[in-house]
Amino acid sequence: MFRLFRYLRGYVRESIIAPLFKMLEASFELFVPLVMANIIDVGIKNGDTAYIWRQCAVLIFLGVFGFGCSITAQYFAAKASMGLGTGLRRDLFHHIHGFSYTELDQIGTPTLVTRLSSDVNQVQTGVNLLLRLFMRSPFIVVGAVVMAFAISPGMTVIFLAAVLLMALAIFLIVKITVPIYKKAQNTLDRVMLLTRENYVGARVVRAFSRQEDEKKEFAGANDLLKGIQQKAGRISALMNPVTYVLVNLAIIAILLQGGVQVDTGMLTQGEVIALVNYMNQILVALIALANLIITASKAWASAARVNEVFDTPSTMKEGERQVKEKEEAPAVSFSHVNFTYARAGAPSLTDISFKAEKGETIGVIGGTGSGKTTLVSLIPRFYDTTGGEVCVSGVNVKEYPFRQLRRKIGMVPQKAVLFAGSIRDNMKWSREDVSDQEIWEALEIAQAREFVEKKDGLDEQIAPGGRNLSGGQRQRLTIARALAGKPEILILDDSASALDFATDAALRRAIREKTRGCTVFLVSQRVSTVQQADKILVLDDGALAGVGTHRELFRNCEVYREICLSQLSKEEVAAL
Repeated sequence: MFRLFRYLRGYVRESIIAPLFKMLEASFELFVPLVMANIIDVGIKNGDTAYIWRQCAVLIFLGVFGFGCSITAQYFAAKASMGLGTGLRRDLFHHIHGFSYTELDQIGTPTLVTRLSSDVNQVQTGVNLLLRLFMRSPFIVVGAVVMAFAISPGMTVIFLAAVLLMALAIFLIVKITVPIYKKAQNTLDRVMLLTRENYVGARVVRAFSRQEDEKKEFAGANDLLKGIQQKAGRISALMNPVTYVLVNLAIIAILLQGGVQVDTGMLTQGEVIALVNYMNQILVALIALANLIITASKAWASAARVNEVFDTPSTMKEGERQVKEKEEAPAVSFSHVNFTYARAGAPSLTDISFKAEKGETIGVIGGTGSGKTTLVSLIPRFYDTTGGEVCVSGVNVKEYPFRQLRRKIGMVPQKAVLFAGSIRDNMKWSREDVSDQEIWEALEIAQAREFVEKKDGLDEQIAPGGRNLSGGQRQRLTIARALAGKPEILILDDSASALDFATDAALRRAIREKTRGCTVFLVSQRVSTVQQADKILVLDDGALAGVGTHRELFRNCEVYREICLSQLSKEEVAAL
């Protein structure tokens, strides 16, 4: 938690003013019982109406001034805590963006979302209450005991005993509830995971009529969360009755002992009332302190979870300066590359070596799970190899700054992802200064121009995730987005799976004719997609089973021949 206080550096003034004004408010509050005692012992006893009115005016002044101090303190505390929350979210978001796919896979999206939202909110709320109550509540308790000692040193023993017993009760309750709140935050991750899966996969859930099963699973996780929170709530709920019982017992003791001392003339009636009021102030202050401790405990647990993300370093460090590329080198080269996913039992790629010259079209084909997507993900360095090296333009990808490397590469992933906004906004993701003419050219190559023109053109608004478009339309727009940046290397990772054969063929023809000089990687399970490629890589269980042209591989590569025979007609096979 203390590590996160660095985000208050820009709010030092607010962090000082807020508790100071709360202390000032508490000081005025401590004078109220003395004024009440004077009204009883002087004004009422002597029947002095003017004195009573003057003391009432003092009470009003103390109340108004204390209220003003409280408002001022809350304003500055809120400003400081909001500033901390804003800075924390910003740095956490930036830190997460520095993660490689390895860290993202290990931590998981639902956990990151929970920590970026719920946990940061808990920390922000905890800091807000800390600035307002951390000094005020102890000051009220100590001040009330001191004021009680000034009135009657003998009665102070009752105050000290009550304070110690209430502090012990609060300590025990907080000690029990803190681990429960930590468990509740971890359970919230599970609820977030189920929520995300059901919203993202709503069509799949309904297609398999799994709504009731998913509802039951969500209800189970939700009930578990409710049970944990109720357990913590039940224990926390003991705080008020326990402290109130202790305070009321202390008040009874004050009244009994005070009555005796009033009879003997050692105390006045007003002083007894003042002592009772001080005891009530201690009660309110300790209850506020207890609530602060519970909130701070939640914030502490959340801060630990946030720090876990900060303490997770990216396994991928980018190059510090622009690299000088080698003009005569291949566009992409793999040299004895091995790769194993974190916590995986077996390697996904084994001893992969090949070269892709500038302007070549490289087909990548293989069965499901053969490592096709993993292979092309190493080119833009989404993952780091566990052995061997990947070079782009003759330079190891580990030496490139991310921006320089990825500006050279147009990546179209398997899942078409579009963002809320206009088509123009989405096309500018590849390059901010891309012109409308360049966008239309990219749309034409991607076979998307026709359906875009039928809509509102480049101003057509896309719903979040592209929900208002068909699967084929989303794929074509993501291809156009990559082409708009005029990349030197274009990677199409099975990105035409939703297109019909005619559109797929037209797309490949347009890419071949209008992107000359661009090295293209076509990842597909369709032989028809890769058969015209200059070079085809055949993957089988993470190993390179063959490299060559369509004809060469059909004759010499058993794996490729089996794929062809399963997809091509007898006439097409005979033509080979």
